[in-house]
Formats: sequence, C-alpha cells, structure tokens
Amino acid sequence: MYQYRITGGHPVKGTIRASGNKNAALPCIAAALMSDEPVILRNIPEIEDVLVMIDICSAIGAGVERLGRNDWSICGKGVRGDKGVDVPANLATKVRASILFAGPLLARFGKVTLPPPGGDVIGRRRLDTHLLALEELGARIEINGAFIFTANKLKGTDIFLDEASVTATENAVMAAVLADGPTVIRNAASEPHVQDLCRLLNAMGARISGIGSNILTIDGVPTLHGADYTIGPDYMEIGSFIGLAAVTRGDLVIEGVVPDELRMIKIAFNRLGISWHIDGSSMVMKSGQSMKVVPDLGGQIPKIDDAPWPGFPPDLTSILTVVATQTEGTTLIHEKMFESRMFFVDKLIGMGARIVLCDPHRAVVSGPARLQGSELVSPDVRAGMAMVIAALCAEGESTIKNVYQIERGYERITERLQALGAKIERFGE
Repeated sequence: MYQYRITGGHPVKGTIRASGNKNAALPCIAAALMSDEPVILRNIPEIEDVLVMIDICSAIGAGVERLGRNDWSICGKGVRGDKGVDVPANLATKVRASILFAGPLLARFGKVTLPPPGGDVIGRRRLDTHLLALEELGARIEINGAFIFTANKLKGTDIFLDEASVTATENAVMAAVLADGPTVIRNAASEPHVQDLCRLLNAMGARISGIGSNILTIDGVPTLHGADYTIGPDYMEIGSFIGLAAVTRGDLVIEGVVPDELRMIKIAFNRLGISWHIDGSSMVMKSGQSMKVVPDLGGQIPKIDDAPWPGFPPDLTSILTVVATQTEGTTLIHEKMFESRMFFVDKLIGMGARIVLCDPHRAVVSGPARLQGSELVSPDVRAGMAMVIAALCAEGESTIKNVYQIERGYERITERLQALGAKIERFGE
C-alpha cells in the first residue's frame, strides 16, 4: 500500500489549475451509456473513482476510448442489455457512485442488477431516496443481496424527494429523460455537478428545464444521441487548495475557477480571516492573511456549518477544521449531514490541535496551535486531504497511510503539490 511522507513548514507558492469536478464526472460517465453514439467527456479528473466507473462501463460492454489525459469517449452501443444489465460486484463495491448506473441502465434496458455500492464510511448514507424516486417513475425494486430494478416502461410523474440528495436527484433525472411524458422533480439538489449532468443530457437531446433550481422539469424523449461536453472545475478541490495556501502562509494562484460557485466558501473562509481576489478565471491568494477569527455580532463565537447547495459544502468541513486550528480565535464547526465525518479530529488532537469534539457533528476549535508531525491514516477522501494539509503546516515529518482514499478524489496530488514547493513524496507499493 502506498503512503505519503510529508515534511511540514514549507509555504506553497506558484500556480495550479483546478481539476474537473469529480462529482460531475461520475454521473456524466453513467449518463454516457444512455446513447448508442459516442459521448466525449472532457476535463475528467484522473482519479481512482473515475477509473473504477470507466472499468464498470467496459465490463458491461460499452466502448471506451481514452482520448487524452483528461478526455474520454464512451459509447453505450455495445452494452449487453437484452436481459438486463448486471453491474459487476467486484467493481461496484469499490465506489459509492456505482449507484448512479441504476437510473440510466433501467431507463434504457428495463432491468439492472446492482450490488450495494461502496465508498467512504462517513456515517449513514441512505439509498431510500433513490429507490423512492425510481419507484415513482414506475420501477419495481427487489432487494436480495443486490438491488434488482425492473420496469416495462418508465412513466413521467410529479416527484417530491424526501431529501435534496445529489445522487438521488441525478438518478431520477437520468431515468426521467427516457420516460414517457413529463416529469417534475421537486426538492431537487442543485449543486454545480447536478447542473453539469443536466447540461450534458440536454446536449445529448434531453429536454430539462429549471437547471440550477430545486424544481426540475423534464419532458421525456425516445432516445438520446452523442455529445461533446466539458466538465466544470472541482470547487471542493479549489477549497482544499485555499486551505493549504492559508495554513502554510503561501502565495497561490488557482486557475480555471468559476467565482459564482465559491460565494459561500468565501464567506466561510472570510470568517477565519482568509481572503483572495479574482482575476478573470483565476483566484489569487497572497501570503500575509490575517488568520484571525471574525466574531459574530456581540463577540459571539462564529459557527461554520454545512448545508445543501448553495450552502457551505459538507465535503469542505474537514478542510475548514484544519484551517481553524491555525487561526487566532475560537470557531464552532457544525457538520450536520454525516455523523462520522468529524471523528478524524482525534488525529489532529494527537498532532497538538486544541479541539473539543462536542458530539459526532460539532467541534469547537481554538487556535492557533503548533501541530507536530505524526503517523496518520486516511479514513476518507476529504479527511485524508485535511490530514495532508495539517501535515504540510506541522513541524517535523508525518506519514499518511491508506492514501488510496485521498487519490480517489484528488488528481496526481503529490506531483501537483511538489510543483508548488510542498515537501511530499509517495512511497511503497
């Protein structure tokens, strides 16, 4: 198993380009199977989760061609679906996003068998919303060690999701675009990656309106055709690099950003005394940030909490927790969506952070704290990156194990950080 060896105390400096949005790439790969014509996807990040999704496409018969480092062509013509599609268990259990094959394969072939998906262990991540949405469209679902979805023909309907789940919204949208008649999805998730998927489907011939809102209207079409689509930047990766530059006191330019996607992220970082300016499609962060907590009115301790879009993204609460350990003052971090995501803070406490874990969802962080290098294990993608950031601002050397978890979500991360002057190396086998 590969590990990272990190020596902290070196400010990052230079320019880095944001990778494509991981959470947009994964549903778009699944959606590409809905056409007999090639779908070209560009700006796809070179990460483990993407490669597993591509392997699933190949395993069920799709034509897959790599056009370049971040560009792929996927053609669903060869998918073996006469008797339904069986998604291989050895691949599906590696990535939670395998659940995204349910909607498109059911809509196109009428039957799909899908083993329970894998992915991060960050608390209870329910699949109920996926099942309820597909049942509303006419699917029959049997659970017998795997999920077996069947439907003679999906029919459009008016759906109200019981939670604004990103992947359930994506599954419902992909199923609805080939259903008979119109569908309205209410309480839909509206994150940028959901918008990317909807725009790809429209480029393939779907008719989706309300993109970017919580109400999506879909007029079903008989078939979809090929398309050439470019995925947007990963604002979660951008937020991680902002945190890295802040805690190492570095100067960093991040290219390829969409400023409108960063508004709530900017509000949260501003509360910790961190700011930047936008120059075209680049973000410019300078060293010399104040790194002082900005109290709420009346001198109250500020709270940074996550919420569905356009709220602060839950995937960045781990990063903000590390940043808060290096800011002057006290902050309450409230992770409301996943009950195990905050448990990684015991590793930060072991490095010298001053954190009180109030319960599975809330942590009070006081800073600045002098972190010391340590031996760490990455529990999931975002907490793993948070540990990398903590190690890069700590005194001495750190070792991080289970880096597969980090590389599921961050493209060529050691190589790209080394180019910024970070002292990080990947070793092992």
